[in-house]
Amino acid sequence: MFGAQLGWNYERMMNVAYVRAIYPALKKLYKDKKELKTVLQSEMQFYNTSPFLSAFIIGIDLALQAEDGSKSKDAVAAIKTSMMGPFAAVGDSLFGAVIPTIFGSLAAYMGLEGNPLGVLLWLIVAVIILGLRYFELPIAFRQGKKLVSSLGGLLKDLTESATLLGIVVVGGLIPSVIKVGVPFKLVIGDKELSFQTEMLDPIMPAIVPVALVLLAYYLLSKKSLNSNKVIWIFLVLSILLHTLNILSVL
Repeated sequence: MFGAQLGWNYERMMNVAYVRAIYPALKKLYKDKKELKTVLQSEMQFYNTSPFLSAFIIGIDLALQAEDGSKSKDAVAAIKTSMMGPFAAVGDSLFGAVIPTIFGSLAAYMGLEGNPLGVLLWLIVAVIILGLRYFELPIAFRQGKKLVSSLGGLLKDLTESATLLGIVVVGGLIPSVIKVGVPFKLVIGDKELSFQTEMLDPIMPAIVPVALVLLAYYLLSKKSLNSNKVIWIFLVLSILLHTLNILSVL
C-alpha cells in the first residue's frame, strides 16, 4: 500500500493497490486458480481509505479468508465497506493532520531558533509513522474480527485527545513564531502613544499574530483557495502593509 496512488482510478480508487498488496497471501491460501480468480475479482471492489490504517483492513480480510476460505468473501466485502469510512476519517485526521501539525510546528520553531534537531525530529516522526504500518497487519491478522469492535472506540478517543493537544501546541506557538505587530505611534506634543503596546496588548497580547492565523484558516476554508494561493496573498499583503507602515516585525 506504499504505492497506493500509482494505481488510483476514478471508478474504484485504491482497489488495484489493495489487490496487489493482498495477492501474495491469497496465492498461498488458494491453490485452485479458478477459486483464486473468483476471490481476486471480489476483492476488486471499490476501496478508498487512509493508507496509514489500510493494513488493519488487509489483516482482518486475510484472517477471515484463512479461517473460512472463499465462503467469507461476502463478509470480507461487508467489513471493507463498513471500515473504509471510519478508518479514512481517523487515519487522515490523526496521521495526516494532527500529528504532522504538532511535530511539524515544533520542528519549524526549532529550525527558526537555529536548532538542527528540528530537521531530525521531523524525519524521525515521519519514519515512525511509516514504520507503524508494518506492525498493523500482523496485529489485525491475529485479532481478526475482534479488532473491529475494540479498535473503533480507542481510535476515536486517541484522535480527539491528539486533536486537542494539537490545538494547544499550535495556539502556544503563534506568539512565539509570528512576531508581527503594529508599529504606528501617535505623537502629541511631547507625548508618544504606541498603538501596539499601549492599546492592542492590553486588550489581548499577540492579538495581531492570532488575527493573522485566523485569517489564514478562514482563507483556507474557501474552496477557491489552496495553501499556495494563501501564501501568495500573505506575501503581497506583507509587502503592502509594511510599506504603508501598518504592520512590521517586532
